[in-house]
Amino acid sequence: MGRTNEPPRLPEGGFAAWSRDRLAMARRGADECGDVWQLEPGVYVAAAAEPCEEVLRRAEEFPKAPSPLFPPLKASSQAPTHEERAHAHAARMRGLRAHAVAARIGEIAPGAARFADQWPTGQDVEILPLVRHTLAEIGVHYLFSEDAPTLLSFASQLFLARERLVRPSRWVLPRWIPTPARRFRTRQQVAFTNALRPIVRRRRASGRLGDDLLGQMLRPTSHYGLLSEEAVLDTLPGITVATFETPSRAAGWILLYLARHPQAADRVAAEAALLPEDPAATTNTHLESLQYTQAVVREVLRLHPPSWLLTRRATRETELAGYTIDAGSTVLVCPYTAHRDAREHSEPDRFQPERWLDDSGSPEKPGAFLAFGTGPHGCEGVALAMAMLTLLTAHTARRHHLSEPPGPEPSFQVTTFVGLTPAGLRLRATSRS
Repeated sequence: MGRTNEPPRLPEGGFAAWSRDRLAMARRGADECGDVWQLEPGVYVAAAAEPCEEVLRRAEEFPKAPSPLFPPLKASSQAPTHEERAHAHAARMRGLRAHAVAARIGEIAPGAARFADQWPTGQDVEILPLVRHTLAEIGVHYLFSEDAPTLLSFASQLFLARERLVRPSRWVLPRWIPTPARRFRTRQQVAFTNALRPIVRRRRASGRLGDDLLGQMLRPTSHYGLLSEEAVLDTLPGITVATFETPSRAAGWILLYLARHPQAADRVAAEAALLPEDPAATTNTHLESLQYTQAVVREVLRLHPPSWLLTRRATRETELAGYTIDAGSTVLVCPYTAHRDAREHSEPDRFQPERWLDDSGSPEKPGAFLAFGTGPHGCEGVALAMAMLTLLTAHTARRHHLSEPPGPEPSFQVTTFVGLTPAGLRLRATSRS
C-alpha cells in the first residue's frame, strides 16, 4: 500500500474565486506541493502529467461528472434513454472520426482562407469575435452542410446561453431552480431544436440524408438500428457549440503566438505557400504536409490548453500518486500544469514547436499532451478541431504578418468552468504581399 496521509494542502485554500490568481495558484501548487495536492476538504488537484493521465484513463474509478449543459427538453418519460444516448454518441462519432474529417478537408479549408482574406489590414482588431464567427461557420457547415445557414444564428445563441450558464459564481444553486441563465438556455435550446426538427423530418421523408454529421446520425446501422427523432435532437445542441467554442479560445492563443514569434510565423507561411490556390481543392494530403504548422498548434495548446481544468469524482476509495483518495472526492485534472511538467518537456515554459517534430515529443507519448483529454472521455472532435486550427493558422500566416498593438498585454480570463480565454486580445495584420 502507498501512503495514506493527505497530500500537501495549498496554503491559500478556497475555490470560489475564478481569476488570474487562481491559475497562478494552480501553478504554485504544482511547483511547491508535488504531483497531487489538496485544494480544500474533499477536493484534490492532479497537477503533474502522470497522475493527470492516470485519472483520465481510469474512467471507472474517476468517471466524468454527468452535467449536461443542454439537458433533454421533454418530460423524463419521453427523453432519450441512457441506451439511446449511447447509440446517438456512436452515430455521431461516425462523422467525427479522423477518416471522416479527412474526407471533408476541402469543405473546411475555404472557411479558414476566408478568415485570412477578410481580416481588416492596417488596423488594430479585436480578434476573438472574428475567429468565433469563422469557426462557427466552419463547424456548423461540417455538421449540417446545406442547412447550415438556417441554423447558424441559432448556434450562436446557444453559445451565448452556454457562456451565461457556466459563468463563474460564488453561489451553486440546485439544478431545479429556474435562474435567468437557465431560462435563457432553455429558450435558445427550444429555438434551435424547433429549427432543426423540420430539417430532420425533411431529410428522412426525402431519403436524401446527406453526407454530413447529421446525415450519419440519420442512417440506421445493423447494430443500433434507427435513432429516434428525439435522440437525434437531444445530442446536437452540445456538439454544435463544441465545434467552435473551445477551438475559438485555442485560435486566439495561436494567433497571439504568431504575432510574438515572427520566425515561427514565417516558417508556417513558407509551408502554407504549397497549399492549393483554390482552398476547396485542399485534401488531407495537403493537411498532413503542414507538419510545422501542426507543431505550432500543438505547442500553443500545450502552453495554453483552452480547457485547463477537468473534473472527475472518485467512485470508491482509491490511490493516486501514493495518496489515498476517499470515495466521493472531487479530483481536478489540470492539463495546464501537466503540460509544464519538466519531467515530460524540457524547458517547459519555452515556446518550442520543434519539440513535436521528433519522436520524443510525439503526441502519443503518455502524459505529454492533454489539451484534448485522453482515455474514454477524450474529446471526440479532436480531428475536426486540429484540422480547423491548422488550416486557420496556415492561411493566416500565408496572407499576413501579425503584430501586437501598443498598450497592455492581453491576459487570460476563466470564462467557463474549464475555459481559458485570452482577454483583451487585439492584433494588427499587414499583408505579406
